[in-house]
Amino acid sequence: MAIEKISSELDHIVASNAEIMELGSGYGGEHGPAEGPLWWYEDNYLLFSDIQNNCRMKWSESKGMTVAMAPSNRSNGLTRDLQGRLLACEHDTRRVTRTELDGSLTVIANSFQGRQLNRPNDVVVKSDGSIYFTDPWTHRRPREEWDLTFSGVYRLSADLGTLTLLVGDFLVPNGIAFSPDESVLYINDTRRGHIRSFDLQDDGTLALASDRIFCDLTGHLPGVPDGMKVDVEGNVYCGGSGGLWILDPTGSHLGTIAHGQSATTNLCFGGRDWKTLFFTTRGTLGSVKCNISGIPTPANR
Repeated sequence: MAIEKISSELDHIVASNAEIMELGSGYGGEHGPAEGPLWWYEDNYLLFSDIQNNCRMKWSESKGMTVAMAPSNRSNGLTRDLQGRLLACEHDTRRVTRTELDGSLTVIANSFQGRQLNRPNDVVVKSDGSIYFTDPWTHRRPREEWDLTFSGVYRLSADLGTLTLLVGDFLVPNGIAFSPDESVLYINDTRRGHIRSFDLQDDGTLALASDRIFCDLTGHLPGVPDGMKVDVEGNVYCGGSGGLWILDPTGSHLGTIAHGQSATTNLCFGGRDWKTLFFTTRGTLGSVKCNISGIPTPANR
């Protein structure tokens, strides 16, 4: 395991000798890997999805690893909204849910124009409370048997009243993240191996004419774009060939956290200063200390 530097600018973000820690292992299988890490700032712990074992795990430095929820409907991506409520993309039920502060569950999205969603994957919340999520189909059933005939990226209004299809021409839309000022939305396509970026319009939809390839993350080593996060200076972090790629705001590849696993499935920032980068792979949970804070979840901004 090592930090592989391409540009000297990487030193500003993460030290070349930073220790890459393994915090847990033994996840992954036919039904899916470890996924969706989410830092719970108030109580100093991390949640993540163990899709294979149909449970949500909880890790803290003081108590180690425990099961937070089982079953979890094989949840994948996790985040929090402005009120601190947990949002989860559920594979088995093909929906996005919200856990209320009293522990009850609200289904916030499960269909589009009367047809059931494919398999919601990852989710992010904008500062106005609107919710953006990706909905690929990652099942072996033929496309003609889907309820929907495309893989979509959606925006759900803060009042949950309007679900808008933002774009539907991705093969496997996966990770999704905003730039620090929320003027740009990054969405990666696992199958095509790249990240696309879009300018946001005032109504929260995408300026489709601004669609551009932000970065191609393919290479000769294993690893594809999956989960994705951004730090406060606009650097983008995403799985790619050989590990976890770090990109500057122009899309230039500065270096790679080569953690030695076959793929980076997702990541998040956490710790008391939001400078600990937690990441999941197909079978492990790991972390590395950075010099720049990640963008906190909306509840903690």
